[in-house]
Amino acid sequence: MLRPAIRTALLASLGLYPCNADAQEPSGVVDVQTGGLGGTTDDNNIGFRSGSVIVAPIPFSNPTIGSGLILGAGYLFTIDPESDPSVIGIAGLKSDNGSTAGGASINLAFGGNKWIIKSLYARADVRYDLFTDVGVLPIQQDGDLARLSVSYGVTPDLSFGLSLRYFDTMISPEFPGLPPIPPPFDQFLETTYGNVGLVADWDTRDDTIYPTTGFDLHIEAFNGYSLKGLLDDYSKAYSNYTHYLNPTEKTVVAARLSVCGSSSGTPFFEQCGLGTVDAFRGFSATQFLDFYSTSLQIEARQRLTKRIGMVAFAGTGLVGSSFGDLGDEGTHSAYGLGARYRVSKKFPLDFSVDVSRNDEQENNLYIYVGQRF
Repeated sequence: MLRPAIRTALLASLGLYPCNADAQEPSGVVDVQTGGLGGTTDDNNIGFRSGSVIVAPIPFSNPTIGSGLILGAGYLFTIDPESDPSVIGIAGLKSDNGSTAGGASINLAFGGNKWIIKSLYARADVRYDLFTDVGVLPIQQDGDLARLSVSYGVTPDLSFGLSLRYFDTMISPEFPGLPPIPPPFDQFLETTYGNVGLVADWDTRDDTIYPTTGFDLHIEAFNGYSLKGLLDDYSKAYSNYTHYLNPTEKTVVAARLSVCGSSSGTPFFEQCGLGTVDAFRGFSATQFLDFYSTSLQIEARQRLTKRIGMVAFAGTGLVGSSFGDLGDEGTHSAYGLGARYRVSKKFPLDFSVDVSRNDEQENNLYIYVGQRF
């Protein structure tokens, strides 16, 4: 299957999918977290013909698929003065562990943000380590993902919508020298799902790229229906509440509380966990997976100059087979420091490098564009 955060890696890296890790699908196996382009718009730049073309290579690094490069191109434009920017974009990804992905997206905001339409098609072939009770299992997973969501804003800050998603995936172990699994046993590894979900956003932030005040509450719930293969139907819901404070002119404090729950039939690649729906730093997105999870993160952001900034962050989280079992396996925590370089004069978009250390005394490097949340 194509994990949802592949979309984030491909499309949001250049604003091709406007988000800031707050109102998006879960970020799972591929955990390249990036920020999107949104925020204030000059009234002289309204209309499709007044847009901007963005083309750039973006390096990335994370503990799930390693380091690599995203190459993306997008056309950013604003349909009306009261709406966030709309984007048409394509992008491709390649990492040093052999993972590849590519996709295209069209995302539109109009009517003073009353209507927001987001669409995506992407294909990926990724390699990662799955942490199990019997050890670490190397996995190859490829697939196709198509998604369409339509949201309506009942107020300037509050919107509700419907999301549809189709994905087809093949999962197989990747041990050196292991021959391909022959039919009919490969039916256990290939599956196709269709998802129908509801989304809600309550967003009072002053900016979608670099918020300094306000909050964002994103809630999503969906059912997954098995269209092919031997896996069961499942359901999943999660929420991210992110709050921003601006104690000084150059300082921002951001905090995020995340809660996730899924049914007992949920396949491992859609389960909750640290780094799946919450943008948690410190662990591979496949290290702590279960049917329920919760986490709390805080980050202090300091601007040193117009171009340069730094951050300090910390987070803690729990996973379990039920809400009552959260914490039975212990509390997982991580902290770290990061550097920021402002890459755009028009938008407050940062190139980000973070180093984290978790409670298992492991260090992880993250390189991405935008803020983590």
